[in-house]
Amino acid sequence: MPVPVSQAYTVAKYVLTQKVKRNKRYPLVLMLEPLFRCNLACEGCGKIQFPEHVLKKRVSAEKALAAAEECGAPIVSIAGGEPLIHPEIQDIVEGLIKQGRYIYLCTNALLLERALKKFTPNKQLSFSVHMDGLKEEHDKSVCRDGTYEIALSAIKKAVDMGFRVTTNTTLFNTANPARVREFFDELMTVGVEGMMVSPGYAYEKAPEQDIFLERNITKTLFKKIFGDGKDEWRFNHSPNFLAFLRGDIDYDCTPWGNPTYNVFGWQKPCYLLADGYVRSFQELIDTTDWPRYGQKGTDPRCKNCMVHCGYEASAVDDAFSISGGLRLLKAAKTFNRPATFTAEELEAFDNQKPYMGAHACATQPEGEATKSGKDELMEQLAARGQSSPKSDQELAKRN
Repeated sequence: MPVPVSQAYTVAKYVLTQKVKRNKRYPLVLMLEPLFRCNLACEGCGKIQFPEHVLKKRVSAEKALAAAEECGAPIVSIAGGEPLIHPEIQDIVEGLIKQGRYIYLCTNALLLERALKKFTPNKQLSFSVHMDGLKEEHDKSVCRDGTYEIALSAIKKAVDMGFRVTTNTTLFNTANPARVREFFDELMTVGVEGMMVSPGYAYEKAPEQDIFLERNITKTLFKKIFGDGKDEWRFNHSPNFLAFLRGDIDYDCTPWGNPTYNVFGWQKPCYLLADGYVRSFQELIDTTDWPRYGQKGTDPRCKNCMVHCGYEASAVDDAFSISGGLRLLKAAKTFNRPATFTAEELEAFDNQKPYMGAHACATQPEGEATKSGKDELMEQLAARGQSSPKSDQELAKRN
């Protein structure tokens, strides 16, 4: 099992409790973004568009812990930005552990080896290292040479010190299935507990707009990757989600399953889209127009999304039904089977065109980009928000 028994038990107990209460919309993972600043500018990232005064802002440890209590999700994914830059990251992690939550601290690992001394190995803490493939693919994705070796070294060091380490990998239409399979083999040799893998979401302000995957191409890609899968591969996913990626099961999105809290408050509707912010988790649940989003909704930005933060919760929820449990057993049993393709699938995969998305900025001529309504909203929220209590100079000293 790629997660501790205690974590699996905690999640199962939590989900069953929600089922008994007939609570349809419940959070599974809190996506906590205590800051947006990062020390990389990855080609597929949509979190680097904020102005400087927003990048200086932090969610305090007190507010982060209060958000976790308010939300109640058993798992917290600390993302960003680069969380290890946050001056109170140790306090946030220790506070979440005391609350009984399981933590995935997402990091590009550039600062991880230096930061390990701040933490103590704990079954509730896992470092989730961003790795987008072997050296060539990863360094290109994060737009900096040498990052793969740094991340791999940090993973080995953390494992040697007794920390739980997982990886998170985002794949684009540039992914080579054979190279991805080789990459999975590499991660297993260094002691990674489990791998997370997901197609990239087409962020409207990512530096590269022609790398994103269309939905049908996504399924073909993952069929190529998972076909004849190896028993040694360990994934930090529900078998039903892996089956969803390869097109064996169809789900609609569960955008409330991974609610997001960041420097602006609770983000509507999900981690990937920012259609406004509210002050409380309950207000997020009560006021968001949920039917608008997902595959059955009308929002064009959801059309090609198959990202884990939208669909893992759907797969987990399904697994706790009788029919979903049967699907889980089948998915686990048949994961390693050879993949078969139609001629249409192979032709579409081999001749895929650059993805231009549903965003206006993807088709605007160079030099004609204009500030969106979302930009203005963020500017307004930032202007009335609190300033960061730590200066960049103080931050640099601590890291």
